[in-house]
Amino acid sequence: MGGDLLIYGSYGYTGALIVREAVRRGMRPILAGRNAEKLAAQAADFGLEHRAFPLDSPQKAADALAGCGAVLHCAGPFVDTAGPMAEACLRAGAHYLDITGEIDVFEALAGLDGRAKAAGVMIMPGVGFDVVPTDCLARHLKERLPDAVRLALAFCSNLRPSHGTALTILRHFHKGAVVRRGGRLMPVPGGWKTRTIDFGKGPRKAITITWGDVATAWHSTGIGDIEVYMAAPGTVRWLSRATRLFGAVLGSGPVQRFLKRSVREGGPSDEERARGYCLIWGEAEDADGGRVEARMRTPDGYTFTVLAGLHIAGKALAGNAPAGFQTPAKAYGADLALEIEGVTRT
Repeated sequence: MGGDLLIYGSYGYTGALIVREAVRRGMRPILAGRNAEKLAAQAADFGLEHRAFPLDSPQKAADALAGCGAVLHCAGPFVDTAGPMAEACLRAGAHYLDITGEIDVFEALAGLDGRAKAAGVMIMPGVGFDVVPTDCLARHLKERLPDAVRLALAFCSNLRPSHGTALTILRHFHKGAVVRRGGRLMPVPGGWKTRTIDFGKGPRKAITITWGDVATAWHSTGIGDIEVYMAAPGTVRWLSRATRLFGAVLGSGPVQRFLKRSVREGGPSDEERARGYCLIWGEAEDADGGRVEARMRTPDGYTFTVLAGLHIAGKALAGNAPAGFQTPAKAYGADLALEIEGVTRT
């Protein structure tokens, strides 16, 4: 397909990290977003082209994508912005990539599969830590146990979330969690299950959470029963269970506004990210009790997102972009994550 890479939301925390790394690699992405003032300042710092446009008009957004071969969409909340940007990409003939982890977004974009195939456009949400490493681990387990009917994934991190990630968590925390049963998404109460998992550094308590792989791993593996866990200290496990009683209060407007005001701006510093890491665990089982297990270690989630997002964008711009809705592992295989610097699998 060729064309330029456009990074939308380039001045946000993760978008800015991606831009910085792209320039370090000698790339010349087009910077884009809604805030013309922030864009102009960022573009001047790097000597890059910039385009300011909102997403409220799909055709105007499509016109703004002229000459672009791929869009790396970094402006959340993706539940609001992914659909309009994907529509603009379909009209403009540009591949769509984003860094979401929201199940609703994955499911909505999967519904564009037919149109994307007809347009010769790849739609691939979740090209960062959500969900590249976990998606690849799920595919790896499926290949080792082809008849698997149950899949469990889990992760833990030693890094605090960015402002945008924290806001997304707060927006959904009171709703409990989502798992997949018999191929269908099923809501469950907060703290529905607790498991003791060894990520490679001894046992940790982990709880079921709403994570993108509940959507994407089904597309990547065909496994019908999927759960995702996150290692959590006792306080978080208690709060998760408390949402069963106080979910309505936590989700109310006044409480949500208070919680959002309490979230720190920005995200982890370069020094914090350099010390950061993520540990991932996965398990697949078949109907006869056969079981396989694997672990993965990655750089911190933000560094991984930068590296994976640019890596996949490079594939797309080079013409390696299967048309239609894709997950990372479905398009590029279980070993895609191992192409990212600092990733190991056991």
